[in-house]
Parts: sequence; C-alpha cells; structure tokens
Amino acid sequence: MQIAICDDEREIRNMLGEKLKRMYPDSGVSFYESGDELLLSDSQPDILLLDIRMEGKNGMETAKELRGKNKKMIVIFITALEEYVFQAFDVGAFHYLVKPFDDKKFEEIIKKAVEELKNMEESENIKNESLIITSKGKHISVNPADIIYAEVFNRKVILHTINTDVEYYGKMKELEERAGEDFYRPHRSYLVNFNYIIRYDAETIYLKKGQALMSKQNYKEFKKSYLRYNQRKGRKNV
Repeated sequence: MQIAICDDEREIRNMLGEKLKRMYPDSGVSFYESGDELLLSDSQPDILLLDIRMEGKNGMETAKELRGKNKKMIVIFITALEEYVFQAFDVGAFHYLVKPFDDKKFEEIIKKAVEELKNMEESENIKNESLIITSKGKHISVNPADIIYAEVFNRKVILHTINTDVEYYGKMKELEERAGEDFYRPHRSYLVNFNYIIRYDAETIYLKKGQALMSKQNYKEFKKSYLRYNQRKGRKNV
C-alpha cells in the first residue's frame, strides 16, 4: 500500500508520516511540500492526504488534476479550512479532516480508507472474473461489467447485457454476492449495475437499456450506495 502526504508544513508531514508508519509499518509513505511537486512526480498513491492552502496549485486544483489521471485514488483532505468541504465532493474526496484533530479520529478515518481500498481491490478482482452461466445446456462466460441489470422472471434469472440477454435457472442472491459492489439490489426481483444508470426516482431506475423497479424501503439506502459509487469513480452524483 502506497500513501502520499502533500502539505507545505514540514512538521505536519513528519507528524502524519510517523502516525502512518506506526499504524502500517509495511506501507510506503512519500512526502510532498506542494501540489506542483506532487503532480510533477507522477506519483500514483493508493491513499493521498492532501492539504488545501499551499503555494502554487492549492489542494483542490491538485485533486482535480489527479482525478483526471486516477479515478481510484482515495483522497483525504487535511486542512484548517472548513469552507471547502462541499467542493471536496466534486473531486470525489473520501473524507475531509479539519485541523486540529485527535489521534483517535485520524486513525478511524485512515482505517476506513484502508478498508475502502481493500473493497475496491476485491471488486476489481471480481470484475475481472467472468461468471460461468449454464443456459440451455451450455456453459456461457459473462463479464459482470457487461451486465446492465438482472431480473427474476418465471423462476429464471435474466441477465440483460450490453449485447444480448442470457437466462438461466439460479438465485438472485447468489448473483448479487458474485457481482460485486458496483451492483445494487433495489427490489427483490432486480439487480442493477450503477454504471448504466441514467436517472431514477422512488419507484423506478432507468438504465441505458431497460428499467428496474425500486422498493420504497430500499430507496434511501440506494441513494447512499449510488453516491458512494460515484465518489469512488470521481463522478458527480446524478
């Protein structure tokens, strides 16, 4: 795991570095005193602790440039400036720590960031693993990233993919567990891929091909999950 600290105060850089080394002694920690230095380095850390008020490019400008190169980087702003908190969502920030903060809060946020990193890696591994479906006596390989949504109909699961539809006898629960965190089950009969959502309301999710039903009791949690998905991808929420 690679972690970068970008802050124009040497004392802050050293202090954060010491905390991280105590928490994760096997991780690599690199230091930058400005956004310009970080950008010129072409560094691609897994987790970035980023100050906002710095000479040259400030933290927000730096984060925007980095997002153009790396959608998966976990960005945590560490700053004394509270007024940028809403702008942080525009660059898909994972969290916004306001100085001063105590060790307990810092460790809590870092542990959550590391957990999120592991979840993304697991999701990426799942995405790269094709699903083997038995349909009409044939074994068919389906890439989860190509599935727009799935639905249950007449005791069968129907996968609506980019190019075709595949139906097989199976359980939606098993598919949900195998599909990964880019998918959400808004209704007992539907599983949708966040990547193909065009718009949604409290009753229906409209996708690039087809639509899925939304259970009222799932609507609130769906919105939270979709927001987290868009933050991971560095996208603005719809």
